[in-house]
Amino acid sequence: MMVDTQDEMVVQPTLSEKDQVAEINPEQLDNDAETPENVILATDFEAMKEIVLPPLLDEPKALEDAVNTWTVESWRALPKKEHGPIFHAGGFPWRILLFPFGNNVDQSSIYLEHGFQDTASIPDDWSCCVQFGLVMWNVNDPSLFYHHTAHHRFTKEESDWGFTRFLELRKMFQQPWENSGRPLVENDSVNITAYVRVVEDETGVLWHNFNNYDSKKETGYVGLKNQGATCYLNSLLQSLYFTNAFRKAVYEIPTAEDESITNSAYTLQRLFYQLQISTSAVGTNELTKSFGWDTRHIFEQQDVQELSRKLIERMEERMKGTAAEEALPRMLSGKVKTYVSCIDVEYESSRVEDFWDIQLNVRGIPNLEESFKDYIQQETLDGDNKYWAGDQFKYQDARKGVIFKSFPEVLHLHLKRFEYDIQRDTMMKINDRFEFPEVLDLTPYLDADADKYEPWRYKLHGVLVHSGDLNAGHYYAYLKPNKDGWFYKFDDDKVTKATMRETLEDNYGGEYPASVVQSRAGLQKKTPIMRQMSAYMLVYIRESRLDQVLTPVEKEDCPPHLQKRLDEEAAAKEAKRREREEQHLYLPVKVITEETFKHHGATDLTNFEADPNSDPAAPVFYRTRKQTTMEELVALIASDLKQDPKKVRLWIMVNRQNKTTRPDQPIMDLRPTIEETYNRMATTTRDYALRVWAEVAEEVGPDGEAIWPTYQSNANGVIVKNDLILLFLKHFDAERQTLEGVGHVYVSKEKRVEELVPVIAKKMGWGDKLPAGDQLAMWEEIKPSMIESLKPKQSLKAAELQDGDIICFQKLAERKSTEILPKIPRRGDKNSEESLRRWDQYEDAKAFYDFLCNKKEVRFDPHPRCEKANFQSFILTLSTKITYDQLSERVGEQLGIDPTHIRFFTANASTGSPKAAVRRGVSQTLSTILNPNGFNQQSMQIKSNSLFFEVLDMSLAELDTKKNIKVTWLSEGVTKTDTFDVLVNKQGHIEDLVQAFVKKAQIQDEHEGGRIRVYEIHHHKFFRELVPNYPVISINDYADVIAERIPEEELEADERDFVKVIHFQNDPSRVHGVPFKFLLKEGEPFSETKKRLEKRTGIKGKGFEKIKFAILRRYQKPAYINDEDILFDEGGTIEDDVLLGLDHLDRTRTPRNGGEMFLK
Repeated sequence: MMVDTQDEMVVQPTLSEKDQVAEINPEQLDNDAETPENVILATDFEAMKEIVLPPLLDEPKALEDAVNTWTVESWRALPKKEHGPIFHAGGFPWRILLFPFGNNVDQSSIYLEHGFQDTASIPDDWSCCVQFGLVMWNVNDPSLFYHHTAHHRFTKEESDWGFTRFLELRKMFQQPWENSGRPLVENDSVNITAYVRVVEDETGVLWHNFNNYDSKKETGYVGLKNQGATCYLNSLLQSLYFTNAFRKAVYEIPTAEDESITNSAYTLQRLFYQLQISTSAVGTNELTKSFGWDTRHIFEQQDVQELSRKLIERMEERMKGTAAEEALPRMLSGKVKTYVSCIDVEYESSRVEDFWDIQLNVRGIPNLEESFKDYIQQETLDGDNKYWAGDQFKYQDARKGVIFKSFPEVLHLHLKRFEYDIQRDTMMKINDRFEFPEVLDLTPYLDADADKYEPWRYKLHGVLVHSGDLNAGHYYAYLKPNKDGWFYKFDDDKVTKATMRETLEDNYGGEYPASVVQSRAGLQKKTPIMRQMSAYMLVYIRESRLDQVLTPVEKEDCPPHLQKRLDEEAAAKEAKRREREEQHLYLPVKVITEETFKHHGATDLTNFEADPNSDPAAPVFYRTRKQTTMEELVALIASDLKQDPKKVRLWIMVNRQNKTTRPDQPIMDLRPTIEETYNRMATTTRDYALRVWAEVAEEVGPDGEAIWPTYQSNANGVIVKNDLILLFLKHFDAERQTLEGVGHVYVSKEKRVEELVPVIAKKMGWGDKLPAGDQLAMWEEIKPSMIESLKPKQSLKAAELQDGDIICFQKLAERKSTEILPKIPRRGDKNSEESLRRWDQYEDAKAFYDFLCNKKEVRFDPHPRCEKANFQSFILTLSTKITYDQLSERVGEQLGIDPTHIRFFTANASTGSPKAAVRRGVSQTLSTILNPNGFNQQSMQIKSNSLFFEVLDMSLAELDTKKNIKVTWLSEGVTKTDTFDVLVNKQGHIEDLVQAFVKKAQIQDEHEGGRIRVYEIHHHKFFRELVPNYPVISINDYADVIAERIPEEELEADERDFVKVIHFQNDPSRVHGVPFKFLLKEGEPFSETKKRLEKRTGIKGKGFEKIKFAILRRYQKPAYINDEDILFDEGGTIEDDVLLGLDHLDRTRTPRNGGEMFLK
């Protein structure tokens, strides 16, 4: 909140928990005594009002003033807290609250509070805005007084406001007051007068603290959330939203077939509809994502005018071919005529163009009407600046200007509050006062023959405001949603009513009113205080079209598909909200079943983080109430398995020390709740879920009860554990390169590993034993990175197998000995009967497990240089151990191209764009490519799962013999540039570079199109020309290489007749553009030289006319050239250290507030 007077104090919380009052710190107050000539007495209440109730910046209307004096006697005998008598102001009771010995401070504390006796009867929404002053004065000498002033919005919760540090006690009693010879408190008595002014709260939010403020409830409208620095976007979007005809037109864009978050029309429709129906502030994240913005753009304030134009252009483009095709041009586009009219002859040259907004000057112009006059002001062309009126009239005096032919229904006016300051070499904000009316008549600015059937009167609809300076500002908007009614202030997520003074006067800019400034003690002779807020964009609507533009927009106007989608999202959001609220009542249960295990193709029994909706191997998820018994849970799971609950039992999954998760023992007691069961096992689990494996019995007894191989209850209820252990089986298929769960088996610990073969054969459906010639290799999966081979003759007990262990087996088709378990095949084993396998084919389960531990999904995107080849992005699952050549082979297979012609680039982690090319090395692996040098600053800048590829015209080996040179081609003077990457043999010369460049750029060679000049530039200055036999390897890596056709007149010219030309703006050190060589002609006046320069540079028309030309010598100021000067004579032949400078505006300068504004 803006400080209203110097006497306004900062509110601080009270230190006393018992006495909850608001306090104001009165430091640095001006309470100087009045001069003897102008003594004001505390008994002169009207005079005192001028002091203690100064004008406020808000200028609220005063409803009633009240003055009440309380004579405080026997000060030292007062209790800790005392109340003054009740008096009335504005229809409400008030009284003074006094802490005579301070509210936990060594000063007296005095407050104003409402005087309601029964606080419970005060309505919850009661409020009263009060400006007040408290004056302490001597009972015998009213010229001795001390005061503070403040203003506050009193509510039921904030019932008091005032000054905890009103005045130090020692100054009140012990010292003579202001050299008067008597203390302020005399004979233990003093008067305290309360001056209370109740003011009108016109908007309902005057001095509001906005705690628990509900914009929708108070105004009927909602705001937009600020993502970081998107307040400028929010103010523009609200302006467009409340241009109802624009909103309706946007709703008519067909988006049913493209409900994509990248479709800006669809996201804008969503945003508008949410603003229409939402009860709270709406986010703009979806819209900015559809613009293609990343985090950098979110935290940069962009140019509002450019954003407005781009957004409207995008919507107009999407409306083509729809019912709303003409809506935006009709609503937002007008016509302006640019003309040159001769004074003495009847000749006029003109053109009429469309405009979508108008930029108006602010600096030095008092108001909007004067700015329009400035816009259409005529310029006289005479003297040396006469206008060429063709062969018939030759050169003529003329008037040049613009005039409007028509204005749009909705007029967007951009005020030039931000301008480039040449002296400071930076953008500056213009805070000049610039007034604009509520009603604007634009008739005076129309062409004489314009259609004036309808009045060209416009009513103010919106004021977009910038507060602050160029580098640290805030944007908000004042908008009038309806034809009649209030303006509202839209400040990000907060919407409030606004008065006409807030809408107009407060946003004119310039100085604060003198009455307010002079009331601030001590500031009379200081520099005027400038307003920090000022309008930068105005929206006016033509009066005769108000009903059409502000037509009501109903829910039915929104596309049905959009309503349906948002209603579904709202329902899902509400369901999630309820789920979060009830989450404490539920405990998730994750169940591994026989089916999920069979689909699992990785390590362990499952991935507990997998999504069961998309992955059949994920555990089945149950959201179960904590008070559900285990018996009820078993029944639920059995129902889904289509089994009798008696045949299902659950095993608790535990985390082993080797970080695997396996079944430990069955849950035999089904009476406890799932929460109790979970708490017993809480030390063995890593996530907040009960994790179990569901076993289905294969046998049942005569009574229907399940017969379990182990952990079986006997007749006495005792659980019997025999020597059988529970093992899980996985099958590795070398042909299909897959690993799949098979199921579980119970086997005695005493059996040998080889005795598992018939069990596995039966489980796989191969019969009671393996076919002749087939063998099995078996491993124990101890943990993903530890796969141990099992010895055939070893017992399961000796192999240390236990409940929940996993055995992986592989079928082998050849038999080398009588061993049931033969030697495991290894990669590299020679076998004349076997064809060589690919490097990415794993011959045994152990190698495949190694692949599973090191596999990574990598996204491959075509490098931007590959656009013409039309390659698509793809994802491959690869081992991080593969070499560069193996990576090339795999990608080459995917693309169907020669692997030796592929070059890879890492991806920038923040922008996603390509970084440097990856060097091919013998020890280079996918892991070192994606994570170079471990986890350091360099690797953090690289995406760990993404690469770009480029398909080359040659192999990488051949590429190593080439040098890549970036050549900029000047095709039209120096105004049009095209850049090409050219590969040239490192042993070649410039003539080889020219030949390669001609081929790359697909232009005529030197025999057909003329000789080509190649030269280097550095920091926009000519460095050196490269002759045809100059070696390519010697080209400077830090210079830019420029190529151009040599003009015919320069082919045989003497090198000494050339001058080097640079571009600069105002100061020769501020160079820009592409420098070049220019031929001088002996005896040629500069007026003729300029004509050749115009042709040579390619800069035409007004752009060339604005250029100033100067001779630049080292350590000297520019010497500007006149038309009659002969450049060739400047010191005879131009010396090497002399340049010709073209002084003109740098059109390539970075726009205000950083980066380029764009919409994808």
